[in-house]
This record gives sequence, C-alpha cells and structure tokens, in this order.
Amino acid sequence: MKKTQRNQAIRLGDKKVINGWVMYDWANSVYQLTIASTIFPIYYNQVTRSGPDDYTVTFFGKEVINTVLYSWSIAAAYLVVAFLSPMLSSVADYTGRRKSFMQFFTWVGALSCGTLFFFNGDNVELGILAFTLGTIGYGGSIVYYNSFLPVICAPEDQDRVSARGYSMGYLGGVVLLLFNLLMIMKPGWFGISDPFLPARISFLTVFLWWIGFSLITFRRLPRYTYRKRQKDKDKSIFFEGYRELDKVYQQIRKMPKLNYYLTGFFFMMMGLLTTMFMAATYGEKELGLKEDILIPTILIIQLVGMGGAWLFSRLSARFGNLQALLVSVTLWIFICIGAYFISNSVQFMAAAFFIGIVMGGSQALARSTYSKMLPASTTDHTSFFSFYDVMEKLATVAGTFSFGIIEAITGSMRFSVLAIAVFFIIGIIFLFITLKTSDIKTA
Repeated sequence: MKKTQRNQAIRLGDKKVINGWVMYDWANSVYQLTIASTIFPIYYNQVTRSGPDDYTVTFFGKEVINTVLYSWSIAAAYLVVAFLSPMLSSVADYTGRRKSFMQFFTWVGALSCGTLFFFNGDNVELGILAFTLGTIGYGGSIVYYNSFLPVICAPEDQDRVSARGYSMGYLGGVVLLLFNLLMIMKPGWFGISDPFLPARISFLTVFLWWIGFSLITFRRLPRYTYRKRQKDKDKSIFFEGYRELDKVYQQIRKMPKLNYYLTGFFFMMMGLLTTMFMAATYGEKELGLKEDILIPTILIIQLVGMGGAWLFSRLSARFGNLQALLVSVTLWIFICIGAYFISNSVQFMAAAFFIGIVMGGSQALARSTYSKMLPASTTDHTSFFSFYDVMEKLATVAGTFSFGIIEAITGSMRFSVLAIAVFFIIGIIFLFITLKTSDIKTA
C-alpha cells in the first residue's frame, strides 16, 4: 500500500507542500550572501596575506596569488555544476527521486560551509576545497529545488510561487548577514577577543541555518514524485538531459534573433556574475577596505537591487525589453570603467549603489526577455530554460577564470575590472544586433 501511495502523482497547489518548498530559498540563500558574496571572500583575503604586499599562497605545492586561486575555485565549482546539471535534471525527471538527491547536495553544501570554521590561513587547501564543495552543493541542490516547481504548482501559479521563493531567500540571507555583521563589528558584545573568530563563527551559522530550515522543506516535500517512463530502454537516463540540450541548441541555431541574444546574454552574464562574486574581494585587496565598510556595501547592492528591478521593468514596459537591457548594459560599462579609478570607500559605496540598480534590473530583464523570445509553438520550456541555466553557469566559469588569469598576468585586479567592461561591450554589440535582427526564422 505504501509503495502505491508513493507512486501517485502529487496534488498541485497543496499549500503545506508549497510553503515547505518556499522555505528552502530562505534556508539556502544564506550561502550566497554570507559565503559567496561577503564574509568568506573578505576573511579569505585577510588570512591568506603573508604581508602588506605578499598575496602568494601555496596550494598543493604550487604557488599562486590568493585571489587568483579564489576566482579559479569559483570557476571550477560552476564548471562542475554546469556539467552535472543536465544529468541531474534528467535523473530527477526519470527516477522521481528529487528529494533524496536534493538532500544529498544540501548536506554537501552545508557541511562544507561548516568546515570553513577550521580554515585559518595555514590550511589553504582545506579552505578552497570546502568553499568549492559548498558552491557545488548549493548549485546541485538548486537544480532539484527548481525541478519541484512544476510538480507542486499549476502553471498559472508558478510565477507567483517562484517570486515568493526569491523574496524569502533575499529576506533570510539579509537577516543572517545582519546578525553576523553585528558579531564582526561588535565582537565584545559576544565575549569574543579573537578578531578572526566572528567570521569563522559566521560560517557555522550558515551551516546551522541551511540545515535547520531545510528540514522543514524536506518534511513537507513528497518523498517520491511521479516519474517518467523511459521510452527507449537502450538510452541511458544519465545522458537524456544532454540530448535534450542538444535538441534545443539545434533549434536555436536556426533562429538568428535568439542566437544573437544568447551570445550577448553570455557575455553580459560573464561581466555581471563576475562582479557579484569578486566585488568584496576587489574592495578588500585593492582598496584596503574593512568588513565594516564592505559588508554594508554588499547590503546596499541587495537593497537597491529591488528598486532597480522595478525601475527597469517600468523602462521595459515603456520602451521594450531589449531597449531597456541595452540601457542597463551601457550603464555596466561606465560602472566598470569608473571602478578602475576608485581609490576610497565613498567612491566604492557610490559604485555599489549603481551596481545594485543595474544588477537587479539586468538579471530580471535577461530572463523575461529570453522567455518572450522562445518560439510560440514550443511546449518544451523546461529544456529551453535548462539550456539558459547552463549558459549562465558557463558564463560564471568564463568570467571568474578570465578575472583570475588577467590578475595573474598583470598583477593587478584593476585590469581584471577593465576586462569585465570588455565583456559588457561585446555583450552590447550582440544585443544591438539582436534588436536589429528580423524575427523571421531560417529553415
């Protein structure tokens, strides 16, 4: 009897299940804000610096600049996730065991964040490997998390529930970051005298928060979801996702407008996501800014980003998606050029304000523009968005890897910032071509 119940399709619109699904955004977003964007990159820079001008670390016997190693670890993590995503999505579809895989990646990510408590600068290998595994755990769990949405929600409710998840994630990330910021700025209130201990404790709080609140999600999500029957027994489910991506790619090749758009999107996201990951590192290393400036600055980006998304949605409604996107990328170019000349905290915070405006608007517009450009006849939106997701991750790989390469060659992160401006310039060229390209599809 139990087995029969497990194999039944899940009832759409179950409020208890939906609330549990939304709670995972609240649970996991603390990784993105505390580990990926703020406290860990600042702490990492501080504990891996041997002297005022000595940024060289030894990683498994090889000497490398600390921030180069950091940017390459992000690239490596997202390369793994980009490679695994199609396979993970396929396994989720064909086995139905979304929750088990999602739990596995959640534990990998959260435990890795907790392991960072033991990273003190003398064990660089531990710190980098834990950070990389944390990023893989986060990215892997999101693949399964997203795959639950069409299983638990009717199509007409998916946008609303998805937006609710993003809102909860933003709120949860900010709440924990504010607590950790207070601990870092006022360690005496917590009886802490070691200047590095508050940051290390913050890594433990991410572990506890992520695991603790995800238990609510895993209690409420179905243990077994409806699985697809494999049509061709000779085909492996592990490769079905890659075949689906190839089908999408072959369709996109015949659609010049979408082809140009995705090329522009790739370069735009190379710049945007690299900025998101490397902003705090740049401020700490190149400008010598401390946590009491850097962490509030990242919060400014988050808060202003909400207003930026609204502003660009209004611009899009009035002038069109591509026109508004071109405006945002143009502003990105000016921001990057200006960032090259930044020399103090006031200028850094001013740049953060404008980054927040365009970051929120750019990401929201990029996804909605892509959605509107999909062929009207298609019903395979999942595969098209899986392709979009893989391109976004590969853009992160290319951007952060390039950032590290340029710093390694030039010895300065400022030249890497100029490279980000070049990414945006290439992106704007392809977006402009997209705007001028006919909607007519070629055979």
